[in-house]
Amino acid sequence: MANAKAAEYLQSLFGLDGLNAVVIGGEGVLGGSFCETLAAAGAYTIVAGINAENGEKCVQRIREAGGSAEFFQLDATKRDDLEALVQHLSAQNRPLHILINAAGINSPTPFLEISDEEWDRILNVNLRSVRLACQVLGKYMLDHNTPGSIINIASASAEIPLSRVFTYSVSKAGVLNLTRNLAREWAPHGIRVNALSPGFFPAEQNRKVLSPDRIEAIMRHTPMNRFGEPKELAGAILLLAAPVAGSFITGANVKVDGGFSAMTI
Repeated sequence: MANAKAAEYLQSLFGLDGLNAVVIGGEGVLGGSFCETLAAAGAYTIVAGINAENGEKCVQRIREAGGSAEFFQLDATKRDDLEALVQHLSAQNRPLHILINAAGINSPTPFLEISDEEWDRILNVNLRSVRLACQVLGKYMLDHNTPGSIINIASASAEIPLSRVFTYSVSKAGVLNLTRNLAREWAPHGIRVNALSPGFFPAEQNRKVLSPDRIEAIMRHTPMNRFGEPKELAGAILLLAAPVAGSFITGANVKVDGGFSAMTI
């Protein structure tokens, strides 16, 4: 009985039954984890991204776990693709309650060697995609008077610039600023807009290319002395997404970084 009451209480706070979610960049490592988290909590989840193979695998994992999901292929930097997603939602008579903007790329190019092409490419994927998704899908939420939550994935580098990732840091600072501006604009409409700033959550392939000196520097600046695992972002995602637990949270930047942002010397 006690366990049943506890489960009921947690469901009342964090449950997403009957809600619809879109995760832009949902075919990625962290984005896929966000999709699985939302679906496990009860949301119908659209895995949206450019890589169909990875996106369909994510949908399969969700369905095998008992959740509901579908893949929608799009390029998050193209307004027409996002408009097509809105048409897809509208055709299904499906309101949108949760939007996560998780598309992102990076490059370690030294500052004086950053080309215009590389600068534009990273800003397009990391910042333009967030602006477009908030305009297109956010408007869909506003037009349908749907209270909800938008979660933009920022970074530990959004407030504290990191070495070797100049363009990435600039893009994530823009994401954080955009998030706070939208939070102010859309709060009267019942749409909460927050940022989630992960610390170091490298995928397996990324860990292999991290040099020993870089790993040492990261660990020296991370009190918990390890990398994060995607599942460790689930609690923050549910807090920000849930209409009850997160009802008074907007304009926030939730840091899940093992203490990285708390370190100075």
